[in-house]
Amino acid sequence: MLRYLTAGESHGPQLTAILEGMPAGLELSAESVNIDLARRQGGYGRGGRMQIERDTVAILSGVRWGETLGSPIALAIKNRDWENWQEKMSVKESGRDDRIRVTRSRPGHADLPGIMKYGHKDVRNILERSSARETAIRVAVGSLAKSFLAVFNITVFGYVAELGGIIAERPDESKDTVREMIAASPFYTFDKAAEHRMKSLVDRARESGDSVGGVIEVVTTGMPVGLGSHVHWDRKLDARISFAVMSVQAIKGVEFGLGFETARRSGSLVHDEIYYDSTRIGKGESSCFYRKSNNAGGIEGGISNGEDIIVRAAMKPIPTLYAPLNTIDISTKEPIQATVERSDVCAVPAATVVIESVVALEIANAFLEKFGGDSMQEIRSNYHSYLQYLQGI
Repeated sequence: MLRYLTAGESHGPQLTAILEGMPAGLELSAESVNIDLARRQGGYGRGGRMQIERDTVAILSGVRWGETLGSPIALAIKNRDWENWQEKMSVKESGRDDRIRVTRSRPGHADLPGIMKYGHKDVRNILERSSARETAIRVAVGSLAKSFLAVFNITVFGYVAELGGIIAERPDESKDTVREMIAASPFYTFDKAAEHRMKSLVDRARESGDSVGGVIEVVTTGMPVGLGSHVHWDRKLDARISFAVMSVQAIKGVEFGLGFETARRSGSLVHDEIYYDSTRIGKGESSCFYRKSNNAGGIEGGISNGEDIIVRAAMKPIPTLYAPLNTIDISTKEPIQATVERSDVCAVPAATVVIESVVALEIANAFLEKFGGDSMQEIRSNYHSYLQYLQGI
């Protein structure tokens, strides 16, 4: 089982994660993680913080000579802006300065419920940890999961399917071509016409001090049949992925395959018919069973069915607005405008990398649950034995 914890504040010295459960013998490098970190910092609509930070990961334990040891992996990402916040975020009591307390909570953020829950009188005690800056270290952890899955030819990639109501139409191209288009797009999408309208929308939002949300789609290819389980609620693969996706800041909805559209159709237009072709094994497929459609999004009854897993996440507009909304000062109880923290106009493209990461972690966890072992050699053996079993059905 993979387990991980993250720690760190937005303007603290660093973000930290400890990942437990990665088997021994997996080739890893900081350079591959840094590629995903750079993608997270990219995308049209990012704010001033991205001009300061240049995220790179330090692997502090669990890896020797480019391979995992089987022991916990510790990761760290330094916050370059820390040098300007050492007094404001000091761990020492002597650094306290009540004159810099933040007392104006932002609608849509964790500010007000957080201070009410924890008894704070300074909103900064909440916003520093609830900030989406935390996702940088989750991307680093997720990148390790992607490296693990790649050994078994499982790939996780995401893109912007919709932004502010503008829908990107997917071209009739191969997955490799689509991924190249996504990589070349400032909106991490594949529709040039939609991209142009997205840019205009974000520019207008920036000028008016507003923000923009959207829909992210993440696809996992190369999936085997049998990850997850139907026997308990907390073992269902779609439930676990949903939990992970909903844990990402600003995500307000999750769906698989047709998702909510299934509620609007009759059953005959929803369920994926099943076919059998005895020659599929000779063509490199893992099973003779297959489907011509994938309305289920690759999961049936909480179990992966061998098709691509397709999950979509709805991301709300960022609640920090440069034309701030009305709120109440928690100290004076007087009406006032919300505080303005440095923020993005649109972080939907960047969030695709975060959603990729948490999905990859859940897929990797389910994979290890089924084919687990202490070393990559043992897991490969278990996996290949299972594939041979499937071919005999």
